[in-house]
Amino acid sequence: MYAIVEMQGQQFRVEAGKKLFINRMDTEAGATVEFEKVLLVDKDGAVKVGAPYVKGAKVVCEIIDNESRGEKILVFHKKRRKGYRKLNGHRQDLTNLVVKEIVC
Repeated sequence: MYAIVEMQGQQFRVEAGKKLFINRMDTEAGATVEFEKVLLVDKDGAVKVGAPYVKGAKVVCEIIDNESRGEKILVFHKKRRKGYRKLNGHRQDLTNLVVKEIVC
């Protein structure tokens, strides 16, 4: 059984027991969070597609860690023949979740 859920403006394919990283949430580690914007639920081949969301479906997650950071992304800007070069780095703050159950 899996579901496609909208979390923090992004869509994720989730299954019970799976871990995933999303953009940082303002909650504590160990808290339970429910996401009700479920777009699709597949239960052993029986697919429910929402318009836009599946009614009565939700995904229950537990926050493992709220202090994770993503990989460093380097952004390089250059203007040719002008001697202009600029290098910026960015690391996104992330929240680590584990999916407890999918309710449909």
